[in-house]
Amino acid sequence: MKKGSVRLYPMAIFWSVGMSTAVIMEGYAVMLLSSFYALPQFNRKYGQQQPDGTFVVPASWKSGLSNGTLCGEILGLFLTGIFQDRYGYRKTICAALLMVTGFIFILFVANGVEMLLVGEILCGIPWGAFQTITTAYASEICPVALRAYLTTYVNLCWVIGQLVVSGVLKGVLDRQDQWAYRIPFAVQWIWPIPLLVICILAPESPWWYVRHGQLDRAKKSLERLMSQSNDMADHTVAMMQHTDQLEKEASSGTSYLECFRPSNIRRTEIVCFVWLIQIICGSQLMGYSTVFYVAAGLNERNSFTMSLIQYSIGAIGTILSWFLMSRVGRRTIYLYGLAILFALLMVIGFVSLAPRSDNVNWTIAAILSVFTFIYDLTVGPVCYSLVAELSSTRLRAKSVVLARNLYNIGGIVVNVLINYQLTSTAWDWGARSAFFWGGSCLCCAIWTFFRLPEPSGRTYAELDILFANNVPARKFATTQVDVVRGTIVA
Repeated sequence: MKKGSVRLYPMAIFWSVGMSTAVIMEGYAVMLLSSFYALPQFNRKYGQQQPDGTFVVPASWKSGLSNGTLCGEILGLFLTGIFQDRYGYRKTICAALLMVTGFIFILFVANGVEMLLVGEILCGIPWGAFQTITTAYASEICPVALRAYLTTYVNLCWVIGQLVVSGVLKGVLDRQDQWAYRIPFAVQWIWPIPLLVICILAPESPWWYVRHGQLDRAKKSLERLMSQSNDMADHTVAMMQHTDQLEKEASSGTSYLECFRPSNIRRTEIVCFVWLIQIICGSQLMGYSTVFYVAAGLNERNSFTMSLIQYSIGAIGTILSWFLMSRVGRRTIYLYGLAILFALLMVIGFVSLAPRSDNVNWTIAAILSVFTFIYDLTVGPVCYSLVAELSSTRLRAKSVVLARNLYNIGGIVVNVLINYQLTSTAWDWGARSAFFWGGSCLCCAIWTFFRLPEPSGRTYAELDILFANNVPARKFATTQVDVVRGTIVA
């Protein structure tokens, strides 16, 4: 099935991978800021001198900078939901790429923390577009057999961005001038031009054309995604029409309000909480890993080295998740992944109670690397597949926007907490903060057990019928569906 899909849809794979690569730029940019807090040169420029002579960016400004980015992303996501529905995926992401190219100048020339904040807010607007479009586009141009792999590739792009950040910052660690932090900002200009070329040449989503009644263009778009033009394009467009009609009967429009009507509220809840779990299960300890390693007792050079190792392990985990998903359901992976992450956070917390020594510091670093591997094997990549699969096709763009914005709102709270937890001039919890995130992770696992359904192997039409008939989450995998009649098979 998968081999046949690869042969039939080679260009769908190519264009999906190409568009999703925009997330590398976002992953790089978001992780760059949190990693900067462990760079002495950045702290000297934007921080405040302490009584011992060191420079530290205050926890309040760390939270402000990180949350400024998230505020920009929230605005960008809502605007993307509107413009994508009206103008399509390609034009929207092209506009976002042009915007981010200009806004990077503000970060590059920022001479104070206030100007840096303005740059982070403005850059967050186009980054918000990358968050939603890449996942939705990948889910709409690929067949069911490839859907999970190409949506979870988005997580690999995030990890690649994080890996590049750690490599770049370790490379400039020995520089003592302003270029130690300006070069990493300038690296962001590498991405927009090649991504613009890809977006201009890529076909528009056939689902977008169907939703706008442009069936001839939908067929042409499908033919560009397939290896050969045949009757299957006509059959696929007809199925898209049927699915679109099923959803029209269940909902009256495609507005944000429609996501909260009784016919869609359950799907909105699931999609939103699945993405929120990504940020509140303790994963931000990875995003702040370099700062976390410094707080745990490692020096700057070893901290950046461990971050490189950590993200390399994360990339391997994401690739292995593709093989895992071919054998195990998404719900199972998500649930067991959260259970293991909870156990690892508890281990980190208890190890941190021991008297500080090199052995304790390296043990904590090693366990956090294992945490990264498990996260990027389970929760990290599977989240993108679940969000893309469980939202309705007519409301996908709006659902993804709402879900990602709940993620960003959660990120604002998490950033405030984690910056105070890890900053030496604030709460200074260090590795003991793992206890707090362990409790949060346990709550996530409980919600997953009772509320998360299994979409593996289901077409969008089948999922519509399962939700319309209020099938319990734990029975999604075993319930039989009659797509033609739109009913559950007794």
